[in-house]
Amino acid sequence: MFTGIVEELGEVVRIADTGGDSALVAIRGPLVTSDARHGDSIAVNGVCLTVVDVGGGVFTADVMGETLRRSALGGLRPDDPVNLERAAALNSRLGGHLVQGHVDGVGELLSREPAAQWETLRFRLPAALARYVVEKGSITVDGVSLTVAAVGDDWFTVGLIPTTLKLTTLGARGVGDPVNLEVDVLAKYVERLLGTRPATDPTAAGGTAGPLIPPVDGGAR
Repeated sequence: MFTGIVEELGEVVRIADTGGDSALVAIRGPLVTSDARHGDSIAVNGVCLTVVDVGGGVFTADVMGETLRRSALGGLRPDDPVNLERAAALNSRLGGHLVQGHVDGVGELLSREPAAQWETLRFRLPAALARYVVEKGSITVDGVSLTVAAVGDDWFTVGLIPTTLKLTTLGARGVGDPVNLEVDVLAKYVERLLGTRPATDPTAAGGTAGPLIPPVDGGAR
């Protein structure tokens, strides 16, 4: 589990094809590797990866084909910058929101609108994820916890402060670049609970069950 507060801007060192629709990626990140051990979790652009080996400020992780296809990690190249975050500790502050590191889809940067002290970015939003995104709600973009400023059927916007622009990859993203998206997991749990809930409660006291909230179409995921 992560919080979406990027700790360090790392760098891809190498990517090796290991066969069988998978790859081994090596990433430089002196801060996140300072206490990393084999088996630890580190989020790379919002994707939870498991540390295989670590040394000299560099860690390696296996990336399976499913991850390469369903996230933007498949497009990484050596020297590319990446957002890094270690797994959250239970005794630490929750600075962002609950982030699993499980990418729900890939979006695309549609536009950038600079202002005096911040910048507004508009992203394409896959239709299947639109129902989970609400104005003033939380969304994770390339591992960065952000607040949704506005949302439409196939887009959303966020406002980025100078710190976020400087210390994450979002500051250098160009129009057309893909980004990893993770919606708020709480929204998905609420949908699942409502969608599978029976129309009536057979255990209701008094015999005849009263109507409950109509089920919501959960859709195929």
